[in-house]
Amino acid sequence: MAVVEISIVPLGTGSTSLSPYVAACEKELRKHCGDLKYELTAMGTIIEGDLNQILTLIRRLHEVPFREGAVRVSTSIKIDDRRDKSSSIEQKIKSVENKL
Repeated sequence: MAVVEISIVPLGTGSTSLSPYVAACEKELRKHCGDLKYELTAMGTIIEGDLNQILTLIRRLHEVPFREGAVRVSTSIKIDDRRDKSSSIEQKIKSVENKL
């Protein structure tokens, strides 16, 4: 199972406000996430599940700002694909909290 963090930034929008684009991406995510688990954060979105499903979803989300009028989109993707044991968003947080 993979844990992936994505940040989609529209450029060339004529405004410094990104929340309308974030909201549009969130709507698309809710509509097409299937059994993937996700969390919206202040600086991006974390998605947990099958890596192939996540990458397909990211491709779909990358297109959203273009549909909303952006002329350029920068998408950053960080992938944690652990295969020696199960990993989850909660497990990763617990692991750090247990060491505090």
